[in-house]
Amino acid sequence: MGAHSAAAALFAGLLGFATLVSCNTEGDILYAQRQAWKDVNDVLVSWDPTLVNPCTWLHITCNNDNSVVRVDLGSAGLSGSLIPELGGLTNLQYLRLHENSLTGTIPQSFGNLTNLIRLELQKNAFSGTIPASLGNIKTMEFMRVDRNSLTGTVPLEVLSLVLVGNLTELNVARNNLDGTVGSAGPRVTTIIQDRMKSSG
Repeated sequence: MGAHSAAAALFAGLLGFATLVSCNTEGDILYAQRQAWKDVNDVLVSWDPTLVNPCTWLHITCNNDNSVVRVDLGSAGLSGSLIPELGGLTNLQYLRLHENSLTGTIPQSFGNLTNLIRLELQKNAFSGTIPASLGNIKTMEFMRVDRNSLTGTVPLEVLSLVLVGNLTELNVARNNLDGTVGSAGPRVTTIIQDRMKSSG
């Protein structure tokens, strides 16, 4: 092997290694989120950016392709804001961040989480509006953003998920949304429609 081919082989090997490292975007995204949060209980101490992927980190679940499908950090004592880069976790199915002290807005980029089934952001201190981009998530079955400080209205794009998507629970109670009335107890909505026509 000549010096030139040895150098080429070394370069190809380094290029392959660099590609492998740059593909580790999910770990990079989650580690960046860790840096943005205040973690008084050290629940994110296992989030080590030097590992090949985040699949061994606590509170993270991956699929068979080592892609992150769950982030389970409810009641973890976290504070700080959500970074827009979280929208890059495109295989994410469950994002459970309820009952923390998270602030700031819900990122527009969450509309890119098109495999999301459950979004649980309730009992935090989020402000701003509910992003209309969440209407892109046709897979979402369960969306809880209640007990925050959200303003504006519930976007029609999100409401439409009840009709064109799989959304079975949308809880926006106890925010500062326009056109809604705070209520101490549960409210029941009755839907009245015509009877089905008989085929006779």
